[in-house]
Amino acid sequence: MLPVCRLEDLPEGESLRIDLEPPIAVFHSDGELYAIDDTCTHQDASLSEGWLEGCLIECPLHAASFDLRTGKPTCLPARRAVRTHSVTVHDGMVWVHVAAEETEQAGRGTAA
Repeated sequence: MLPVCRLEDLPEGESLRIDLEPPIAVFHSDGELYAIDDTCTHQDASLSEGWLEGCLIECPLHAASFDLRTGKPTCLPARRAVRTHSVTVHDGMVWVHVAAEETEQAGRGTAA
């Protein structure tokens, strides 16, 4: 588990980048918290700098969109999913449970 921030420090509609290898982005949208690998699978762009709408994040470079719940791309040009991570809140602190690398490989799919 990785401590991220206090819940009050991540307002609704905002994101936070965690500088790990690979970087992780945490999003607060529609009352839910999501965490995914921060780098778009189409081209190296920070998804935490993208446009957030509900449970979708749009890459700031080429408008690829990803479902924050599954990591799967919802449109081209991205074809591979980003790895997702579990998020919990305990005593007002946001924690990310970093997924194993094997999960990333197993969860990769193509856009429909």
